[in-house]
Amino acid sequence: MHRSCTALSRLLASNRVFSTSTKDEKIVASVLFERLPVIIPQVDPVVYAFQEFSFNWRQQFRRAYPEEFLKKSDARGKGEYQIDFKPAPRITEADKTNDKKSLQRALDRRLYLLLYGDAYGSPKGQPVWHFPEKVYKSEETLRKCAESALESVIGDLSHTYFVGNAPMGHIAMPPTENDKDNQFTRFFFKSQVIATNKFDIKSKDFVWVKKDELLEYFPEHSEYLTKMIIS
Repeated sequence: MHRSCTALSRLLASNRVFSTSTKDEKIVASVLFERLPVIIPQVDPVVYAFQEFSFNWRQQFRRAYPEEFLKKSDARGKGEYQIDFKPAPRITEADKTNDKKSLQRALDRRLYLLLYGDAYGSPKGQPVWHFPEKVYKSEETLRKCAESALESVIGDLSHTYFVGNAPMGHIAMPPTENDKDNQFTRFFFKSQVIATNKFDIKSKDFVWVKKDELLEYFPEHSEYLTKMIIS
């Protein structure tokens, strides 16, 4: 995987050097930075009802054990040391206040980082919502470029994990009416949050959003992003 990504980068670099086209097509590395679910999703009521029915049905045919054996089984684990376990609430304070800057929300869902500011391809002086990104220039591989893009936003990659060396998808961005010569391709890399629940985000504004919320920020690419983001 790493060799193929390196070969791709060398090929892209050679195309920029020997291309006879007057248009310089750029390549942008974007990072889909996600936080995985930290709790098990709540069971659907229909599934829960089926599981309860299945359990009660199996109880009719379970093996009958002697009363003496059951009494010994009940006595196991009983002693001076007992812990009263109380599960943490599934709904956090960030959920109640709809704090999209907090990673302590939607604990049973995946969250994705979006930044608000200048992005490649958008009109100058008009900030937009976008993923962490960087224009590919002289990095050894395209993944190195993606790592640099994320590092410029969070400052440290020690709590991140990049999934694979190759991009997970790409979008060819056609030129706009205001800038007909600016044509570029945006490659997406996936990275995940590891062992932390807070980052010092360097951006004008940012949000951590669920998949359905993410699609609202990019209605023109919602169909593609839906296929790319499986969960």
